[in-house]
Amino acid sequence: MNAPWKPGMTGQRDPFHAFVCDDHSFDMLRAVAAEMGWAPEKVNKGGMRNAVQSLSITASPQILFIDMSESGDPLNDINSLAEVCEPGTVVIAAGQVNDVRLYRDLVASGIQDYLLKPFGADQLRDALAQAQAVFMAPRDTGPERPHCTMAVIGARGGVGASSVATSLAWLLSEKKKRPTALLDLDVHFGTNALALDLEPGRGLTDAIENPSRIDGLFIERAMVRASDTLAILSAEAPISQPLMTDGGAFYQLLEEFHQAFECSVIDLPRNMLIQHPHLMADVNVALVVTELTLAAARDTIRILSWIKTNAPQSRVVVIANRVHPGSPEISRKDFEQSIERKVDVLVPFDLRVASQAAKLGKTIAETAKGSKVGAAFTGLLNAAIGAGDADDGAPTKQGGKNQSLLGKIDFKSMIPSRRKDKAAHEG
Repeated sequence: MNAPWKPGMTGQRDPFHAFVCDDHSFDMLRAVAAEMGWAPEKVNKGGMRNAVQSLSITASPQILFIDMSESGDPLNDINSLAEVCEPGTVVIAAGQVNDVRLYRDLVASGIQDYLLKPFGADQLRDALAQAQAVFMAPRDTGPERPHCTMAVIGARGGVGASSVATSLAWLLSEKKKRPTALLDLDVHFGTNALALDLEPGRGLTDAIENPSRIDGLFIERAMVRASDTLAILSAEAPISQPLMTDGGAFYQLLEEFHQAFECSVIDLPRNMLIQHPHLMADVNVALVVTELTLAAARDTIRILSWIKTNAPQSRVVVIANRVHPGSPEISRKDFEQSIERKVDVLVPFDLRVASQAAKLGKTIAETAKGSKVGAAFTGLLNAAIGAGDADDGAPTKQGGKNQSLLGKIDFKSMIPSRRKDKAAHEG
Protein backbone atom coordinates (compact mmCIF):
# COMPACT_ATOMS: atom_id res chain seq x y z
CA MET A 1 0.00 0.00 0.00
CA ASN A 2 2.04 2.92 -1.19
CA ALA A 3 2.02 6.09 -3.22
CA PRO A 4 4.00 5.94 -6.47
CA TRP A 5 6.93 7.95 -5.16
CA LYS A 6 7.62 5.80 -2.11
CA PRO A 7 10.64 3.49 -2.14
CA GLY A 8 10.25 -0.22 -1.65
CA MET A 9 11.20 -0.95 1.94
CA THR A 10 10.66 -4.70 2.15
CA GLY A 11 13.60 -5.65 4.38
CA GLN A 12 13.16 -7.24 7.83
CA ARG A 13 9.40 -7.47 8.19
CA ASP A 14 6.97 -9.91 9.73
CA PRO A 15 5.15 -11.84 7.01
CA PHE A 16 1.68 -11.20 8.41
CA HIS A 17 -0.31 -9.06 10.84
CA ALA A 18 -4.09 -8.92 11.31
CA PHE A 19 -6.42 -6.63 13.24
CA VAL A 20 -9.99 -7.92 13.60
CA CYS A 21 -13.13 -6.81 15.44
CA ASP A 22 -15.02 -10.01 16.32
CA ASP A 23 -14.22 -13.34 17.94
CA HIS A 24 -15.26 -15.48 14.96
CA SER A 25 -12.88 -13.67 12.58
CA PHE A 26 -10.18 -13.70 15.26
CA ASP A 27 -10.33 -17.49 15.62
CA MET A 28 -10.49 -18.06 11.85
CA LEU A 29 -7.53 -15.78 11.15
CA ARG A 30 -5.41 -17.50 13.80
CA ALA A 31 -6.20 -20.94 12.38
CA VAL A 32 -5.49 -20.00 8.75
CA ALA A 33 -2.34 -18.09 9.73
CA ALA A 34 -1.04 -21.22 11.47
CA GLU A 35 -1.80 -23.27 8.34
CA MET A 36 0.34 -20.89 6.28
CA GLY A 37 3.22 -21.03 8.70
CA TRP A 38 2.66 -17.61 10.23
CA ALA A 39 2.61 -16.81 13.95
CA PRO A 40 -1.01 -16.90 15.24
CA GLU A 41 -0.16 -14.28 17.87
CA LYS A 42 0.20 -11.73 15.06
CA VAL A 43 -3.62 -11.73 14.85
CA ASN A 44 -4.80 -8.92 17.12
CA LYS A 45 -8.13 -7.80 18.51
CA GLY A 46 -9.22 -4.31 17.50
CA GLY A 47 -9.83 -2.90 14.06
CA MET A 48 -8.56 0.15 12.21
CA ARG A 49 -7.79 2.30 15.25
CA ASN A 50 -5.65 -0.38 16.85
CA ALA A 51 -3.88 -0.99 13.53
CA VAL A 52 -2.96 2.68 13.07
CA GLN A 53 -1.69 2.97 16.65
CA SER A 54 0.36 -0.21 16.37
CA LEU A 55 1.89 0.47 12.94
CA SER A 56 2.85 4.02 13.92
CA ILE A 57 5.47 2.57 16.28
CA THR A 58 6.32 -0.79 14.69
CA ALA A 59 7.45 -1.98 11.27
CA SER A 60 4.72 -2.86 8.80
CA PRO A 61 4.29 -6.51 7.80
CA GLN A 62 4.48 -7.94 4.31
CA ILE A 63 0.74 -8.70 4.38
CA LEU A 64 -1.75 -6.79 6.52
CA PHE A 65 -5.34 -7.91 7.18
CA ILE A 66 -7.54 -5.11 8.52
CA ASP A 67 -11.15 -5.38 9.73
CA MET A 68 -13.07 -2.17 8.93
CA SER A 69 -16.41 -3.22 10.48
CA GLU A 70 -16.23 -0.48 13.11
CA SER A 71 -15.03 2.22 10.70
CA GLY A 72 -17.43 5.12 10.21
CA ASP A 73 -15.48 6.57 7.27
CA PRO A 74 -13.63 3.73 5.50
CA LEU A 75 -11.83 5.84 2.88
CA ASN A 76 -10.61 8.39 5.41
CA ASP A 77 -9.47 5.61 7.71
CA ILE A 78 -7.60 3.90 4.86
CA ASN A 79 -5.78 7.18 4.22
CA SER A 80 -4.85 7.33 7.92
CA LEU A 81 -3.53 3.80 7.65
CA ALA A 82 -1.49 4.72 4.57
CA GLU A 83 0.30 7.43 6.55
CA VAL A 84 1.74 4.89 9.00
CA CYS A 85 1.99 1.86 6.72
CA GLU A 86 5.36 1.35 5.09
CA PRO A 87 5.47 1.04 1.31
CA GLY A 88 5.27 -2.40 -0.24
CA THR A 89 2.78 -3.78 2.29
CA VAL A 90 -0.08 -5.73 0.68
CA VAL A 91 -3.36 -4.86 2.43
CA ILE A 92 -6.53 -6.96 2.61
CA ALA A 93 -9.57 -5.26 4.11
CA ALA A 94 -12.79 -6.75 5.40
CA GLY A 95 -16.10 -5.12 6.27
CA GLN A 96 -19.86 -5.37 6.36
CA VAL A 97 -20.69 -2.73 3.71
CA ASN A 98 -21.77 -4.36 0.45
CA ASP A 99 -21.17 -1.49 -1.95
CA VAL A 100 -19.44 -1.81 -5.32
CA ARG A 101 -18.47 1.87 -5.30
CA LEU A 102 -16.78 1.48 -1.89
CA TYR A 103 -14.93 -1.59 -3.16
CA ARG A 104 -13.65 0.32 -6.19
CA ASP A 105 -12.63 3.31 -4.08
CA LEU A 106 -10.75 1.09 -1.62
CA VAL A 107 -8.92 -0.74 -4.40
CA ALA A 108 -8.07 2.59 -6.02
CA SER A 109 -6.64 3.77 -2.70
CA GLY A 110 -4.15 0.92 -2.74
CA ILE A 111 -5.62 -2.13 -0.97
CA GLN A 112 -5.28 -5.55 -2.61
CA ASP A 113 -8.73 -6.99 -1.80
CA TYR A 114 -11.93 -6.40 0.16
CA LEU A 115 -13.77 -9.31 1.78
CA LEU A 116 -17.43 -8.97 2.70
CA LYS A 117 -18.24 -10.30 6.17
CA PRO A 118 -19.06 -12.94 7.06
CA PHE A 119 -16.45 -14.71 4.92
CA GLY A 120 -15.41 -18.35 4.97
CA ALA A 121 -12.05 -19.97 5.58
CA ASP A 122 -11.61 -20.85 1.88
CA GLN A 123 -12.25 -17.22 0.88
CA LEU A 124 -9.68 -16.10 3.41
CA ARG A 125 -7.09 -18.64 2.24
CA ASP A 126 -7.54 -17.55 -1.39
CA ALA A 127 -7.19 -13.86 -0.50
CA LEU A 128 -4.04 -14.46 1.55
CA ALA A 129 -2.52 -16.69 -1.14
CA GLN A 130 -3.11 -13.99 -3.77
CA ALA A 131 -1.63 -11.36 -1.47
CA GLN A 132 1.43 -13.53 -0.93
CA ALA A 133 1.80 -13.98 -4.68
CA VAL A 134 1.53 -10.22 -5.22
CA PHE A 135 4.17 -9.53 -2.59
CA MET A 136 6.59 -12.12 -3.93
CA ALA A 137 6.11 -11.23 -7.60
CA PRO A 138 8.88 -9.19 -9.21
CA ARG A 139 7.79 -5.59 -9.50
CA ASP A 140 7.70 -4.30 -13.06
CA THR A 141 8.70 -0.68 -12.73
CA GLY A 142 9.24 -0.23 -16.45
CA PRO A 143 12.39 1.29 -17.91
CA GLU A 144 14.27 2.91 -15.06
CA ARG A 145 15.30 6.52 -15.57
CA PRO A 146 18.20 7.98 -13.64
CA HIS A 147 17.16 10.44 -10.97
CA CYS A 148 17.20 14.06 -12.12
CA THR A 149 17.86 16.88 -9.65
CA MET A 150 16.94 20.41 -10.69
CA ALA A 151 17.85 23.54 -8.73
CA VAL A 152 15.92 26.78 -9.28
CA ILE A 153 17.98 29.84 -8.36
CA GLY A 154 16.76 33.43 -8.43
CA ALA A 155 19.34 35.89 -9.69
CA ARG A 156 17.72 38.48 -7.41
CA GLY A 157 14.95 38.55 -4.85
CA GLY A 158 11.50 39.06 -6.31
CA VAL A 159 12.15 37.58 -9.75
CA GLY A 160 9.67 34.76 -9.11
CA ALA A 161 12.05 31.83 -8.64
CA SER A 162 9.71 30.17 -6.14
CA SER A 163 6.79 30.43 -8.59
CA VAL A 164 8.97 28.81 -11.24
CA ALA A 165 10.03 26.05 -8.83
CA THR A 166 6.47 25.14 -7.83
CA SER A 167 5.27 25.28 -11.43
CA LEU A 168 8.16 23.11 -12.64
CA ALA A 169 7.52 20.52 -9.93
CA TRP A 170 3.81 20.48 -10.77
CA LEU A 171 4.51 20.08 -14.49
CA LEU A 172 6.98 17.25 -13.92
CA SER A 173 4.50 15.39 -11.73
CA GLU A 174 1.28 16.09 -13.66
CA LYS A 175 2.35 16.38 -17.28
CA LYS A 176 5.30 14.00 -17.31
CA LYS A 177 3.93 11.72 -14.55
CA ARG A 178 7.30 11.63 -12.84
CA PRO A 179 7.20 11.17 -9.04
CA THR A 180 8.66 14.47 -7.88
CA ALA A 181 9.97 15.97 -4.64
CA LEU A 182 9.91 19.73 -4.09
CA LEU A 183 12.37 21.01 -1.48
CA ASP A 184 11.98 24.63 -0.33
CA LEU A 185 15.24 25.71 1.30
CA ASP A 186 14.00 29.12 2.37
CA VAL A 187 13.37 27.79 5.86
CA HIS A 188 11.99 31.02 7.32
CA PHE A 189 10.14 32.66 4.45
CA GLY A 190 9.55 29.91 1.87
CA THR A 191 6.33 30.10 -0.14
CA ASN A 192 6.21 26.78 -1.98
CA ALA A 193 3.68 25.18 0.38
CA LEU A 194 1.64 28.40 0.47
CA ALA A 195 1.49 28.48 -3.32
CA LEU A 196 0.11 24.92 -3.31
CA ASP A 197 -2.42 25.73 -0.55
CA LEU A 198 -0.70 23.35 1.89
CA GLU A 199 0.48 23.54 5.47
CA PRO A 200 4.27 23.08 5.45
CA GLY A 201 4.42 21.00 8.62
CA ARG A 202 7.59 20.46 10.66
CA GLY A 203 9.34 18.02 8.36
CA LEU A 204 12.17 20.25 7.20
CA THR A 205 12.68 21.79 10.64
CA ASP A 206 12.87 18.32 12.19
CA ALA A 207 15.38 17.24 9.56
CA ILE A 208 17.65 20.22 10.30
CA GLU A 209 17.41 19.68 14.05
CA ASN A 210 17.88 15.89 13.88
CA PRO A 211 19.79 14.89 10.72
CA SER A 212 20.34 11.40 12.14
CA ARG A 213 16.60 10.71 11.80
CA ILE A 214 16.62 11.14 8.03
CA ASP A 215 15.86 7.88 6.23
CA GLY A 216 13.27 6.54 3.83
CA LEU A 217 10.59 6.26 6.49
CA PHE A 218 11.24 9.82 7.68
CA ILE A 219 10.86 11.08 4.10
CA GLU A 220 7.60 9.20 3.72
CA ARG A 221 6.10 10.65 6.89
CA ALA A 222 7.59 14.16 6.88
CA MET A 223 6.76 15.21 3.34
CA VAL A 224 3.42 16.84 2.59
CA ARG A 225 1.58 15.33 -0.36
CA ALA A 226 0.29 17.71 -3.01
CA SER A 227 -0.85 14.82 -5.23
CA ASP A 228 -0.10 11.17 -5.91
CA THR A 229 3.07 12.16 -7.75
CA LEU A 230 4.16 15.35 -5.95
CA ALA A 231 5.37 15.81 -2.39
CA ILE A 232 6.86 18.88 -0.74
CA LEU A 233 9.22 19.45 2.15
CA SER A 234 9.29 22.99 3.51
CA ALA A 235 9.09 25.00 6.72
CA GLU A 236 7.95 28.22 8.31
CA ALA A 237 10.56 28.40 11.05
CA PRO A 238 10.16 31.24 13.59
CA ILE A 239 12.09 34.27 12.44
CA SER A 240 13.60 34.49 15.92
CA GLN A 241 15.14 31.04 15.36
CA PRO A 242 18.40 31.21 13.39
CA LEU A 243 19.27 28.47 10.92
CA MET A 244 21.95 26.41 12.67
CA THR A 245 23.16 23.76 10.26
CA ASP A 246 26.26 22.76 8.38
CA GLY A 247 24.09 21.67 5.46
CA GLY A 248 24.53 17.97 6.16
CA ALA A 249 20.78 17.52 6.66
CA PHE A 250 20.07 18.99 3.22
CA TYR A 251 22.57 16.65 1.61
CA GLN A 252 21.03 13.63 3.36
CA LEU A 253 17.55 14.69 2.26
CA LEU A 254 18.68 14.85 -1.36
CA GLU A 255 20.27 11.41 -1.01
CA GLU A 256 16.95 9.97 0.18
CA PHE A 257 15.09 11.75 -2.64
CA HIS A 258 17.26 9.82 -5.10
CA GLN A 259 15.81 6.59 -3.73
CA ALA A 260 12.20 7.72 -3.40
CA PHE A 261 11.53 9.92 -6.46
CA GLU A 262 12.38 10.26 -10.13
CA CYS A 263 12.86 14.03 -9.94
CA SER A 264 13.84 16.52 -7.26
CA VAL A 265 13.22 20.26 -7.61
CA ILE A 266 15.14 22.44 -5.15
CA ASP A 267 14.00 26.01 -4.57
CA LEU A 268 17.51 27.21 -3.76
CA PRO A 269 17.94 30.75 -2.38
CA ARG A 270 21.06 32.28 -3.85
CA ASN A 271 22.66 32.80 -0.43
CA MET A 272 22.69 29.00 -0.12
CA LEU A 273 25.25 28.86 -2.93
CA ILE A 274 27.63 30.69 -0.61
CA GLN A 275 26.71 28.90 2.63
CA HIS A 276 26.31 25.35 1.29
CA PRO A 277 27.96 25.02 -2.12
CA HIS A 278 27.92 21.20 -1.81
CA LEU A 279 24.16 21.30 -2.50
CA MET A 280 24.99 21.76 -6.18
CA ALA A 281 27.30 18.74 -6.34
CA ASP A 282 24.69 16.39 -7.83
CA VAL A 283 22.42 18.92 -9.54
CA ASN A 284 21.78 17.92 -13.16
CA VAL A 285 19.96 21.09 -14.24
CA ALA A 286 20.41 24.59 -12.82
CA LEU A 287 17.55 26.94 -13.74
CA VAL A 288 18.60 30.55 -13.22
CA VAL A 289 15.56 32.82 -12.97
CA THR A 290 16.15 36.45 -13.75
CA GLU A 291 14.52 39.65 -14.97
CA LEU A 292 15.56 42.06 -17.71
CA THR A 293 17.17 44.67 -15.48
CA LEU A 294 20.69 45.97 -15.01
CA ALA A 295 21.05 44.56 -11.49
CA ALA A 296 19.71 41.17 -12.57
CA ALA A 297 22.17 41.10 -15.48
CA ARG A 298 25.03 41.68 -13.07
CA ASP A 299 23.92 38.95 -10.70
CA THR A 300 23.10 36.49 -13.49
CA ILE A 301 26.66 36.85 -14.75
CA ARG A 302 28.04 36.18 -11.28
CA ILE A 303 25.82 33.14 -10.70
CA LEU A 304 26.58 31.64 -14.11
CA SER A 305 30.28 32.06 -13.43
CA TRP A 306 29.89 30.42 -10.01
CA ILE A 307 28.03 27.44 -11.49
CA LYS A 308 30.63 27.02 -14.20
CA THR A 309 33.39 26.83 -11.57
CA ASN A 310 31.64 24.98 -8.75
CA ALA A 311 29.05 22.79 -10.51
CA PRO A 312 30.40 22.17 -14.02
CA GLN A 313 28.23 19.05 -14.37
CA SER A 314 25.03 21.13 -14.22
CA ARG A 315 23.35 22.09 -17.46
CA VAL A 316 22.05 25.64 -17.24
CA VAL A 317 18.65 26.97 -18.30
CA VAL A 318 18.20 30.75 -18.10
CA ILE A 319 14.64 32.00 -17.60
CA ALA A 320 13.62 35.64 -17.94
CA ASN A 321 10.51 35.79 -15.79
CA ARG A 322 7.67 38.32 -15.45
CA VAL A 323 8.74 40.22 -18.55
CA HIS A 324 6.43 43.20 -18.97
CA PRO A 325 5.07 44.05 -22.41
CA GLY A 326 6.61 47.08 -24.00
CA SER A 327 10.16 48.13 -23.27
CA PRO A 328 11.91 46.42 -20.35
CA GLU A 329 14.81 48.13 -18.61
CA ILE A 330 17.18 46.12 -20.80
CA SER A 331 16.19 44.56 -24.11
CA ARG A 332 16.45 40.82 -24.46
CA LYS A 333 19.16 41.20 -27.07
CA ASP A 334 21.31 43.42 -24.89
CA PHE A 335 20.71 41.21 -21.87
CA GLU A 336 21.86 38.16 -23.81
CA GLN A 337 24.94 40.01 -25.00
CA SER A 338 25.78 40.97 -21.43
CA ILE A 339 25.53 37.42 -20.05
CA GLU A 340 27.14 35.95 -23.19
CA ARG A 341 24.45 33.33 -23.78
CA LYS A 342 20.85 33.05 -24.89
CA VAL A 343 17.85 33.37 -22.62
CA ASP A 344 16.27 29.94 -22.96
CA VAL A 345 12.74 30.82 -21.84
CA LEU A 346 10.92 34.14 -21.60
CA VAL A 347 7.83 34.14 -19.37
CA PRO A 348 5.56 37.18 -19.95
CA PHE A 349 4.05 39.06 -17.02
CA ASP A 350 0.32 38.41 -16.55
CA LEU A 351 -1.26 39.94 -13.46
CA ARG A 352 -4.57 38.17 -14.02
CA VAL A 353 -2.96 34.72 -14.09
CA ALA A 354 -0.81 35.47 -11.05
CA SER A 355 -3.80 36.75 -9.07
CA GLN A 356 -5.95 33.79 -10.05
CA ALA A 357 -3.22 31.34 -9.03
CA ALA A 358 -2.90 33.00 -5.63
CA LYS A 359 -6.67 32.94 -5.04
CA LEU A 360 -7.04 29.28 -6.04
CA GLY A 361 -3.93 28.00 -4.30
CA LYS A 362 -2.59 26.58 -7.54
CA THR A 363 0.67 26.93 -9.43
CA ILE A 364 0.93 29.54 -12.15
CA ALA A 365 1.58 26.80 -14.71
CA GLU A 366 -1.71 25.10 -13.83
CA THR A 367 -3.70 28.33 -13.80
CA ALA A 368 -2.18 29.63 -17.03
CA LYS A 369 -3.36 26.80 -19.28
CA GLY A 370 -4.12 28.07 -22.77
CA SER A 371 -2.37 31.43 -22.28
CA LYS A 372 1.00 32.77 -23.35
CA VAL A 373 2.26 32.21 -19.82
CA GLY A 374 1.13 28.58 -20.01
CA ALA A 375 2.93 28.12 -23.32
CA ALA A 376 6.08 29.63 -21.80
CA PHE A 377 5.97 27.20 -18.89
CA THR A 378 5.55 24.30 -21.31
CA GLY A 379 8.70 25.53 -23.03
CA LEU A 380 10.39 25.75 -19.63
CA LEU A 381 9.42 22.15 -18.85
CA ASN A 382 10.77 20.93 -22.19
CA ALA A 383 14.00 22.88 -21.73
CA ALA A 384 14.50 21.44 -18.23
CA ILE A 385 13.68 17.89 -19.31
CA GLY A 386 15.88 18.19 -22.38
CA ALA A 387 18.79 19.40 -20.26
CA GLY A 388 18.21 16.71 -17.65
CA ASP A 389 17.91 13.87 -20.17
CA ALA A 390 20.97 14.88 -22.18
CA ASP A 391 23.27 11.94 -22.78
CA ASP A 392 26.53 13.63 -21.97
CA GLY A 393 27.20 15.49 -18.75
CA ALA A 394 28.95 18.46 -20.32
CA PRO A 395 27.82 21.77 -18.91
CA THR A 396 25.95 24.24 -21.05
CA LYS A 397 28.23 26.82 -22.57
CA GLN A 398 28.17 29.93 -20.44
CA GLY A 399 30.56 32.21 -22.16
CA GLY A 400 34.29 32.63 -22.51
CA LYS A 401 36.89 33.98 -20.11
CA ASN A 402 35.72 35.55 -16.90
CA GLN A 403 35.56 39.28 -17.47
CA SER A 404 34.61 42.19 -15.27
CA LEU A 405 31.05 43.40 -15.36
CA LEU A 406 32.12 46.65 -17.06
CA GLY A 407 33.65 44.61 -19.85
CA LYS A 408 30.42 42.68 -20.40
CA ILE A 409 27.78 45.41 -20.37
CA ASP A 410 27.59 48.26 -22.81
CA PHE A 411 26.12 50.87 -20.47
CA LYS A 412 25.96 53.49 -23.20
CA SER A 413 23.58 51.49 -25.37
CA MET A 414 21.50 50.16 -22.50
CA ILE A 415 20.81 53.21 -20.41
CA PRO A 416 21.37 56.32 -22.55
CA SER A 417 18.70 58.28 -20.68
CA ARG A 418 20.64 57.97 -17.45
CA ARG A 419 23.77 59.29 -19.17
CA LYS A 420 21.91 62.19 -20.75
CA ASP A 421 20.24 63.14 -17.50
CA LYS A 422 23.55 63.20 -15.72
CA ALA A 423 25.17 65.30 -18.44
CA ALA A 424 22.29 67.76 -18.38
CA HIS A 425 22.51 68.01 -14.61
CA GLU A 426 26.27 68.64 -14.70
CA GLY A 427 25.82 71.18 -17.47
